[in-house]
Amino acid sequence: MKLTKSMLLLLVLILSLGTALVACSNETSETSDEQEGTGEKVDGGSVTFSMFSAPNGVFNPVLYEDAYEANVFEFIFEGLVKLDKNLGFEPNLARDWYYEDDHQTLVMVLREDVQWHDGEPFTAEDVKYTYDVMAHPDYTGVRSYFVEGMVGYEAFNSGEVDEFEGVEIVDDHHIKFHFNEPNVMALRDASFDIIPKHIYGQYDVADLATAPETLDFDKLIGTGPFKATSDYTAGQYYTLERHEQYWQGAPNLDSVVWTVVNQDVAAGMLDSGDIDVITTPQGVRASDYDQVAGIDGVTVHETPDLGYQHLGFKLHHRTEEDVENNVHDPDNWIPNEKLQSLELRQAIMYAIDRQGIVEGLLDGHGEVINAPFPPASWAYDDTVVNEYPHDQERAQELLASAGYEDVTGDGYLEDPNGEELVLRLDYPTGDRVREMSAPIIQEHLEAVGLNIDLRSPREAGSHFEAIRTDEEGMDLYLSGWGLATTDPDPKGIWDITASYNYTRWNDEHSQQLLDDAVTAPEAFDEEYRKEKYREWAAYVNEQVPMAFLYTSNAIFAYNSNIEGVVEGPDHIYRDIHKWYLVE
Repeated sequence: MKLTKSMLLLLVLILSLGTALVACSNETSETSDEQEGTGEKVDGGSVTFSMFSAPNGVFNPVLYEDAYEANVFEFIFEGLVKLDKNLGFEPNLARDWYYEDDHQTLVMVLREDVQWHDGEPFTAEDVKYTYDVMAHPDYTGVRSYFVEGMVGYEAFNSGEVDEFEGVEIVDDHHIKFHFNEPNVMALRDASFDIIPKHIYGQYDVADLATAPETLDFDKLIGTGPFKATSDYTAGQYYTLERHEQYWQGAPNLDSVVWTVVNQDVAAGMLDSGDIDVITTPQGVRASDYDQVAGIDGVTVHETPDLGYQHLGFKLHHRTEEDVENNVHDPDNWIPNEKLQSLELRQAIMYAIDRQGIVEGLLDGHGEVINAPFPPASWAYDDTVVNEYPHDQERAQELLASAGYEDVTGDGYLEDPNGEELVLRLDYPTGDRVREMSAPIIQEHLEAVGLNIDLRSPREAGSHFEAIRTDEEGMDLYLSGWGLATTDPDPKGIWDITASYNYTRWNDEHSQQLLDDAVTAPEAFDEEYRKEKYREWAAYVNEQVPMAFLYTSNAIFAYNSNIEGVVEGPDHIYRDIHKWYLVE
């Protein structure tokens, strides 16, 4: 079957958090509330944000794939609803909503006072257009999961019909989302950033990826509090200026700047005032925590991260033809015979000293993770999983029981057929902890007899492109999921045909549990969903389709002369139009 790519890297997935989160500050109380000071307010001014890798240059919400691009347009585009600091939905471009047909239809009431940056009015036509693009047969992005559950998606996406029935315009300020069945995640599906029809609608959907309004930062048009400017250098810095006609009122700041800096020097630049904010993705490096916390005039906010790091296993590869045609059909997948052994995968979990990585590379600012939910999620339950403590003897026992032995006497194990076994390990640049952990993982795996071909690191964009396209010869890879916050449903990564199922794990029992967890009417009962996710997490933990490593704490920092900051569990730039500087 032909599917569009499903779901974000770093991106943007789907975890709703309901537990208490830690907030640490060297100048503020331990809260997640808006920080207010007593200094004299400055009129205007600019704030500089840092990020540690250059965007790839796809500045279109329906097409981008990495968090660095999202940073650049974070204050430009908006959705109908947004998350508050407690990660519940609140009105945004939609001022209200209600359900019809037993939760199969969601009606959004749009604001009437919103203008695009070029002065054109925002209407239901823009909402309809955005969702039509994601459902279109020629759509090449990774956000089709927002529309796949809507009425008429398959017929429209296959080209059988010319109109997408899932999103219906009632009038300029009322729009309906029609789902095939009662949808427990309707608000999440209706929360996507809206793009202007009058700008992008002039192009065929197939041509959006090469449109100037996608590639050229200064051509971006949104509804958000800041506008793109011509003051930018691609891959280095991007300046956004105040949108005077912003529907919530003109921002206090004149401008904000996103600048690309080396993570090694970020703490020093914060100290010198060359940057003002270190936030998502990655935030302050754990090894820099003491330095940053000791800077006069800097506030630090630490909270459990919403994602996790893992050692991925390429269990299958797609064919070249399927990669070229963007097809995710498990019937065509080619098994990676090196990694089909359950004992081998479990042995890898035991072999890696994950706690040592947390203590040595994260300075304790994180914790080992054994399942695909981070500890802050309401779906997390550590009582149902094997903790896989560091135990090299247990790893060797598992390998021996599965028939792996050193036939040639060179210190490395051959596979059960007596053939040489070499596992290739790929990893990216850009995240220093990840870079430093790669040779450590190699050392730990070779200590139990596994021959690891540690490749030279690649720039992050090239690395993740190789994973996405199932590069021939890839076995193991380091990656991380920066999960979004709207619901714990992990199907965007783990559904068999999901584009982001990068391991290409094809397991019917896993799929059934995931489907059950979101199937109405039972799924409207949170306790039912918790139980299904417990079952699923335990099964994934047992089958080890990837080696879960750790979740690091997110550490954010900002100059204390910035007021109006809302310290949340996901980031610190909520309601940035309210930020202001003090002397």
